[in-house]
Amino acid sequence: MKFLDLCKVYIRSGGGGGGCVSFRREKHIEYGGPDGGDGGRGGDVIAEAVDGLNTLIDFRYQQHFLARSGQPGMGAQRTGHDGATVILKLPVGTEVLDEDQETVIADLTEVGQRIVLAKGGNGGFGNLHFKTATNQAPRRANPGQEGIERTLWLRLKLIADAGLLGMPNAGKSTFLAATSNARPKIADYPFTTVYPNLGVVGVDGAEFVMADIPGLIEGASEGRGLGDLFLGHVERCSVLLHLIDGTAENVAQDYRTIIHELEAYGGELADKPRITALNKIDALDEEERAEKRAELEAAVGGPVMMMSGVAKEGLTDVLRAVRAEITADKLRLTKSHEVPEQWQP
Repeated sequence: MKFLDLCKVYIRSGGGGGGCVSFRREKHIEYGGPDGGDGGRGGDVIAEAVDGLNTLIDFRYQQHFLARSGQPGMGAQRTGHDGATVILKLPVGTEVLDEDQETVIADLTEVGQRIVLAKGGNGGFGNLHFKTATNQAPRRANPGQEGIERTLWLRLKLIADAGLLGMPNAGKSTFLAATSNARPKIADYPFTTVYPNLGVVGVDGAEFVMADIPGLIEGASEGRGLGDLFLGHVERCSVLLHLIDGTAENVAQDYRTIIHELEAYGGELADKPRITALNKIDALDEEERAEKRAELEAAVGGPVMMMSGVAKEGLTDVLRAVRAEITADKLRLTKSHEVPEQWQP
């Protein structure tokens, strides 16, 4: 299945059915009076988050979603049928954006969450509705309201607890494959990963979801390489694991390149908790390990973990550090939503 995380859709809700002008005409019944029914309501266009989807590929082949209009009213006081509702089934984590691609209309983060994107028009009143003591034979009816037509963008941001960052060939996919059941493509050339991968990682009896995104290079914020389009998939993460290729000539420069791209991307991504790990240490001797680690710690301004995805060295310590940050993040969120004592009943 192909991965698609951004698409454009055109929606239109159904218009309401028109009211009916009708009079009761039966033998031996004098002054039958008006009996025109109301029109039916137009169908809505609804977005719903469902389980089991992780791509927007279905919306590449169908971009137009039109709800049915309501049925017009009929005689004998019969109301028209309502138009059928159209439901857009979206993956959890999808943002619905207005045509300007900036205004967020909805953020579907839970299974079953729904939002009405375009409300159907109300049906018009039939002439029965306008009968009064002074106007017992009204010959007027209302037309139904028109539907709403909109152009929207759908953007998928995968929901993961932790995200992997790094230059191309920093070992992100190898790390994900070594710590989870995910099987991303692994090769010895840059940009092997061309779309995000998710894996469920377990450590010390706990599990969390980790996202691997395509590598960033200098100038990614300006569109170089695969750009920074995939950074949106780690915006929801509690912690970022930044992997540095230990075999690179300048590990400090590689670190600064990724940090610069995070800051250029904007938002809160650059301020998220980060764990920095020097990867591929199996290819380094003890002296090189110490030299690279000291160089990277000077650039980071803090501790740097050592690991190797191929040799599976230091993986458990790194996973424990990531899990600790995830737990701490959730605790901070819980505390921020506690009710102050003076407000408690």
